[in-house]
Amino acid sequence: MHESYQNSEQLSFSISIGGEVFNHLIYHAFGINFGKTANRTIFDYQNKRCMTTQWVLNEVKSITERNIQVLKQRLGGLSEKQLQWKPNEYTWSILEIAAHLNEYARFYHEAFQRRMEKTRFREPRENFVSSPLGRSAWMSMKLGNAKNVKRKFNSPKSYNPTIVPELTKADGLETLLKGQRELLQIVETAATVNIRKVKVPISISKIIRLRLGDGLLFVAYHNERHVQQALNLLKSPQFPKK
Repeated sequence: MHESYQNSEQLSFSISIGGEVFNHLIYHAFGINFGKTANRTIFDYQNKRCMTTQWVLNEVKSITERNIQVLKQRLGGLSEKQLQWKPNEYTWSILEIAAHLNEYARFYHEAFQRRMEKTRFREPRENFVSSPLGRSAWMSMKLGNAKNVKRKFNSPKSYNPTIVPELTKADGLETLLKGQRELLQIVETAATVNIRKVKVPISISKIIRLRLGDGLLFVAYHNERHVQQALNLLKSPQFPKK
């Protein structure tokens, strides 16, 4: 299967998308490995239904509002010992999860704001269509009904608090809460532009860009996945009582 995207309404660069090439691109851009499902992912994209801009913005807003409630009601009153606890050396603590999300927010929130401020595409459109790369990125992050976060991803080294310990701050949860509120403001601004035409860079490449709608969904689902990961830590029998 071969497709080439060469106009401003599709991807901002030209790529030939086949199963292996697509999987290679996704893996190096987002740390996601579809393996043998790559061809099916492309097929699913081609058979998708068009979304509305309002649905995209509402989805990002709803997820972010839920995250805020979790941060305030479930995680906000935890002790330092509880925030730093982890069941093993391979699992992030709640503070490390916050550090990871905060570093992503630092990049993507600034990118969203900068691109929306500079764009000439200031007429919102009713419908939104994901690019193949964008849809695959946010679909891979999206939790199912079971809220299962067992699927593993390779976090870029500069966003991994295990590799870069200085990312982890004592006030990480407060910073994360502030960032989620900032994301709600970004969604409000996004409603005033064309979220298909506005393009945003991704965190590890200056070449690859996503449509703003795809970028917002990717960040929202990524946030939701890691907030659920933090909640799962609370359920561990070994989690400190106080």
